[in-house]
Formats: sequence, C-alpha cells, structure tokens
Amino acid sequence: MRGAYGQGYPSGVSSEQTPTTPDITGPRPRRLTYAALLAALEGLALVVGGVWILVLGLTGHPDDRQQAVTGGITLVVLALLPLLAARGLLGRRSWSRGPAVITQLMALPVAYNLLQADSMAIPAGIALAVVAVAALVLLVNPETTRALGIRGPGNPGATEK
Repeated sequence: MRGAYGQGYPSGVSSEQTPTTPDITGPRPRRLTYAALLAALEGLALVVGGVWILVLGLTGHPDDRQQAVTGGITLVVLALLPLLAARGLLGRRSWSRGPAVITQLMALPVAYNLLQADSMAIPAGIALAVVAVAALVLLVNPETTRALGIRGPGNPGATEK
C-alpha cells in the first residue's frame, strides 16, 4: 500500500494504523499530563512572581519604580508561553510541545544563574533545574510524542504539509 507522496508502508499496515497516529479517543498518557502540569506550574510561578514584583514596585519603595513595573509585567506576559503550552498539552495539540520545550530550555540558564547565587536563591535554582529537566524528559518521551501525533523524520507515516 502506498501512502501520501509515494511512501510505502510495511505489509498489512495502512496509513491509518501507523503508531504515530494520535489516539485522542483513549485516555491521555500520564507522562503527557505530568508534562502539562509542570508547564502550568512554571507558568503559575511566573504569574505569582510577576504580580509580586509589580505590587512591590507600585506600593513599595523600589530603587527604580519603572524598572520594577516593567519587570513585573514582563514576567506576567512570559507566563503565557508555558500556560498556553500546558493547555495545548492537555488538549493533545501537537503544536504545544514546541512552546513547552522552549520554556524548559529557557528555564535551564535561569536555574544555573540561581545556583551561582550566595543566598536563598540556591534552593529555587535546584527546584527549577529539576522541574525543567523532568519536563524535558517527559516531553521527548515516545509515548508523549505518539499521543500528540508528532511524527519524526524517517517515520513511515511522516508526510509533508
């Protein structure tokens, strides 16, 4: 049997039976749910941090009020990326893995910088690094990839769109 663009499938396997076809009717894999929860946790932490900086910037006595307000707003806006990715992962949207992976890759240098501090930031750096690495492992897991319907290069079911 020939698939789209002339790609052949092994005998007895049609394009509808490839292992990369997302099974949206079945239960969501736990790894996908955990990855979504970790992304949502990071997004919520960014919102809380952003609101905290914003409130302190407006009601406290910061060195530079404009910088505090800008920093708070920036964190709240940055929180949209992992929150949207988490929602997409829960909905099994294939586009959501990209923003989720980008979020984790951006979190690793932040965790490294927190680990270089001589303060209470070290435990936060450890927690952020653990969450980012765990989320990356969950996001690149084959079970997660199949659940999202992502086809890698060389897969018999991969087609150009």
